[in-house]
Amino acid sequence: MNILGIESSCDETSAAIVNDRKEILANIVLSQLEEHRAFGGVVPEIAARAHADHMDTIIRAALSDAGITMSDIDAVASTSGPGLIGGLIVGMMAGKALAASRGLPFIAVNHLEGHALTPRLTDNIEFPYLLLLVSGGHTQILVAEGVGKYKRWGTTLDDAAGECFDKCGKMMGLPYPAGPEIQRIARECKDPKAALKRFGLPKPMKGRKELDFSFSGLKTAVRLSVEALPEGDLKREDVADLSCALQLTIADVIKDRARRALERYLDEYKPANPTLVLSGGVSANTAIRESLEELCSSHGVRAYAPPLKLCGDNAAMIAWAGLERFKLGLTDPLDSKPMPRWPLDPKAEKRHGAGVKA
Repeated sequence: MNILGIESSCDETSAAIVNDRKEILANIVLSQLEEHRAFGGVVPEIAARAHADHMDTIIRAALSDAGITMSDIDAVASTSGPGLIGGLIVGMMAGKALAASRGLPFIAVNHLEGHALTPRLTDNIEFPYLLLLVSGGHTQILVAEGVGKYKRWGTTLDDAAGECFDKCGKMMGLPYPAGPEIQRIARECKDPKAALKRFGLPKPMKGRKELDFSFSGLKTAVRLSVEALPEGDLKREDVADLSCALQLTIADVIKDRARRALERYLDEYKPANPTLVLSGGVSANTAIRESLEELCSSHGVRAYAPPLKLCGDNAAMIAWAGLERFKLGLTDPLDSKPMPRWPLDPKAEKRHGAGVKA
């Protein structure tokens, strides 16, 4: 069984072919970084037009890489939310057109579920597992109980961790996307402990019994730290120290929230094979990975993060999520609509300040 996956929720145009033997036959990802770099962030209209310009070519390239044709495809899965509405429309229309023209089933996939189910594609991880979803738009703690079955225990009350990285990097004069740049320049910090003491960044929500996150105050603290540095161009050494302090602070906050969630998960679910999954674009951050691996080791729990090539947005995760849903008979009509806001746990209690992102 071969599933064609299409991803276009933000600024990557991607198409992939995944089969029921958990083989990624093709995974083409076209980045739009250069189109958006001058603006310091993603411009929705530019992103949508770029998706429309390249979608046909990307799908053809995926089929070519896989060495198959549309006649070998059993179903089509497209990201249908959450994300930028223009991009979602482009990807869904392409997926629906292919499904309709071939008489194939169509699966509307939640982008977040794509991230959530990636460990089942790469490592066959069993339900239930604790999921820490960390990306540019979301920072959440959930329990993945099954396909389409998630319990959200914590969410960000304001900015997501990835958003905090990018905006803080911009304040420090780093190019977009700033998250990877912060990790890169943080390696130049000669004394991480001294950097933490020098800038004294706050650790929002750390120690609180709730499992929520908050990063807006940390972002403000970084701005004040930048403004307190000597006037003129920032020195690279200062940027390296501040980047290191920021990265370690975010990793420490996430580790604290994860520890509380992990203890609750072990107590309530008593899983046979307990696993903490770190997923989403920020899961590529080495400091966060290492802090969670240390946490899991101390609790006798397996820590998992996707291969780096599957951390960011890609269509292989969409194809796999579509395949998991298809095997359960979960297909969608061709008049299904894109959903810019689509929580994994729609029944979760709304958090003050989190709004519909929760």
